[in-house]
Amino acid sequence: MAEETKKTADNEGTIDVSKLMRKYDTEARYRLLAGWAALLITVIAVAMSCFHFYTSGFGQLIAQKQGAMHLAFTLALVFLLYPASQKHCSHHKIAWYDYVFAALAAGSALYIVFFFEDIALRAGMPSTLDLAMGFLMIAALLEATRRVSNPVLPALAVIALLYCYFGRYMPELIQHRGFTVRRIINHMYLGTEGIFGMPLQVSSTFVFMFILFGAVLEKTGLGKFIIDLSMALAGWSAGGPAKVAVVSSGLMGTVSGSSVANVCTTGMFTIPLMKSVGYEPKFAGAVEAVASTGGQIMPPVMGAGAFIMAELLGVPYLEVALAATVPALLYYFAVMVQVHFEATRLGLKGIPFSQLPSAWALLKKKGYLLLPLIAIVYLLVTGYTPLMAAFWGIIISFVLSWLSKDTRLTPSRLKEAFETGARGSVSVACACATVGIIVGMSTLTGLALRIANAIVSLAGGNLFLTLIFTMITSILLGTGLPTTANFIITSAMAAPALLQLGIPPKAAYMFVFYFGIAADLTPPVALAAYAGSGIAGSDPMKTGFTAFKLALAGFLVPFVYVYNPMLLFIDAQFVPMLQAVVTALIGVFLLAMATIGYYKAKLSLPLRAVALGGAMMLLVPGTRTDMAGMAILTAIYLIQRYKSKTVIAVK
Repeated sequence: MAEETKKTADNEGTIDVSKLMRKYDTEARYRLLAGWAALLITVIAVAMSCFHFYTSGFGQLIAQKQGAMHLAFTLALVFLLYPASQKHCSHHKIAWYDYVFAALAAGSALYIVFFFEDIALRAGMPSTLDLAMGFLMIAALLEATRRVSNPVLPALAVIALLYCYFGRYMPELIQHRGFTVRRIINHMYLGTEGIFGMPLQVSSTFVFMFILFGAVLEKTGLGKFIIDLSMALAGWSAGGPAKVAVVSSGLMGTVSGSSVANVCTTGMFTIPLMKSVGYEPKFAGAVEAVASTGGQIMPPVMGAGAFIMAELLGVPYLEVALAATVPALLYYFAVMVQVHFEATRLGLKGIPFSQLPSAWALLKKKGYLLLPLIAIVYLLVTGYTPLMAAFWGIIISFVLSWLSKDTRLTPSRLKEAFETGARGSVSVACACATVGIIVGMSTLTGLALRIANAIVSLAGGNLFLTLIFTMITSILLGTGLPTTANFIITSAMAAPALLQLGIPPKAAYMFVFYFGIAADLTPPVALAAYAGSGIAGSDPMKTGFTAFKLALAGFLVPFVYVYNPMLLFIDAQFVPMLQAVVTALIGVFLLAMATIGYYKAKLSLPLRAVALGGAMMLLVPGTRTDMAGMAILTAIYLIQRYKSKTVIAVK
């Protein structure tokens, strides 16, 4: 099925969304096919979605078989959809050798399905055919991940495999006895701690179903409804379009969870609107990037890494979503306040009420589109697994869609949703399977414990320094890895260092999760910010640094909840918890003053430094520091109130 190029116009001309996505999002660099080749893709993708939908509702296969089926569909789609080279291969037809690669790759995965019992009986004594299929699987997986993602993750996996073999020649700190090729392939392909380990198991169950759920919701028109509702709720206020971007991207994040994709969907509407009311292009692009990136930490759905975290912690997914609630609130509150201060600094107005839709009218007409999200939360609260919650969420979405002709999921729309869901899952599946090789290396060689010990030793046992080193590791990995892969690696390699210092597991995993996501906003490789700059027509690096500034609360909040785990609902007590949340919100308010440099009037540089100090005091737990922070806020309020009145009097 050939896909039409989507185009949106702003004041300066026409923006090619497809081209923009291809530039900043490797997942969008797929072939644009027509005829029977497109039909083949549709058949495989819809079959993949049907398989997962059926098994989620009526019973899954054994974990390894489920993962193998998931990977067979994934590898077939990747080799047929993504060319080996973006420069020298056709984007409109499938090369003959890619049909061969797709068949061989899928076959190496299906081998696990069809010969599972025989493999289990051999347990640790693989046959020559087992090893050949394992070698084929590893090679195919690395190439597929390179095509759909970038060379960084496959390169790390190759290094991990070489380390398994050449460990005896490594420096003493990371030396091990070394393993044979036979043992390595057996561990990575036939065991449960390599390719078919926990990351792929989560991808083949929870993650796929929530991606499919998001695709189904999108086909009902939920995305447009969210933008319209955000306009009605926030468009009237000062700098309203920027607040619309924050609200709509945050809500879309509960369904999407992809930073760049979020920017390129809601951003096509919000960024030109922000520019039209007076925001600088770099600021408009940065606001959309920060708001879209936060979607991965926004309950109830969040990003795929949240499901991995629930499995690592051995807790219900709802517990992870609940733990993310306060940090997400602080993150979005910080962005919203900064947007407001920037609007008042520039004297920007909102959109007249006469040009805005009515929130009540929208809710009466299409408010039922939100019911599947509400149903998901209700099902999770009442004890349903995420898998069953997503299954029933899709069914509820389908039933409710028939309430209106505009939202109706006809067979054609449902087919498109199932195809979109499958295609949207391939990058996560490849990342999870490939990172399984790295995790498998860690369990085989014991490297994770050595790295954790090294981080703690380097920091001299100091918690703050350990957090800094862990943060740097997570951000560096995030510059080249998808969020899910980043989180799995850092949770295996860096988080144990925090656990050694007595940090609660939930706080440790959430810490590395946050900073893996933050990499999308951290120059020099701030992909979400660069996508925003492409729409805004601004300088990518300036947009990246503006996004970094706007997301500063997101860089500080993880430190806060490590020192005060109560913010993650760990051993929470009502009064201390309430105090911690309120003072953190006020601290974020002061932080916004410091970053924007405005509150009622322009803040001098010394006063911005004082505001930053006050923010730190309020964010750090403790009654004395809270009182000091409140005193600073009061002083700044009085100074700025006097200054604003003086400015008005002069005018």
